[in-house]
Amino acid sequence: MTIQLQMLGTGSAFAKTYLNNNAILHTTQHAFLIDCGITAPMAVHQLGKSFNEFDGVIVTHLHADHVGGLEEYAFQMKFRYKRKPKLYIAASLVDMLWENTLKGGMSQDGINKLDDVFDVLPMEPELNHPLAADLQVKWVKTDHMPGKNSYSLLINERFFYTADMRFNFELLQSLVDNGVEHIWHDCQLIGTGEVHSTIHELLSLPIPLQQRISLMHYGDERPQWEGRTGPMPFINQHQIYTLM
Repeated sequence: MTIQLQMLGTGSAFAKTYLNNNAILHTTQHAFLIDCGITAPMAVHQLGKSFNEFDGVIVTHLHADHVGGLEEYAFQMKFRYKRKPKLYIAASLVDMLWENTLKGGMSQDGINKLDDVFDVLPMEPELNHPLAADLQVKWVKTDHMPGKNSYSLLINERFFYTADMRFNFELLQSLVDNGVEHIWHDCQLIGTGEVHSTIHELLSLPIPLQQRISLMHYGDERPQWEGRTGPMPFINQHQIYTLM
């Protein structure tokens, strides 16, 4: 079994240098997008890849830097590649994704609902869902924007990908206590952490916990923070990381 992750972008919602924090999750035989934000179509092109190479997309929440590229993805798959990609998404987000995000731009003759462009697979949170023979994903509800459902991803019970998440020491510690080896955490480098964990909060964690964490979803001010993040390295855009 091999699980690898390659970031299409590593930036925050407002970052311009590092693009949106979206990823490609590789297993031995499959490849999935984790989120598909505004800059994802350009990032896929920069890597010399096409949307047709992916088995589907895993959605964490409905902010544009995570789902703003789904319209192009769906249109390309329907009209260029003539197939429906799989859409793995928490059940609580399915209706809102169509009604509040995609309907205005996508609805036309033959496209009247999400199922017309995606093979929609609603996921119940807090359960392991097999996406491939060697891949299980659990949608873990985590606090991000008040009043909006948002989920982090627990992959094969060993790797935790926060998507976007406010600081939660108790959750991070419990994950490590239960065998999680790697945590990729969104990290706000400036300002107060109203909807994200800040670098100062993450630096307050016990060192053994920091040693499990790598930083993503950061701002364009990353160069000012090189060497100042303790044992927590920055994840690099496009680099392929083998996690298990």
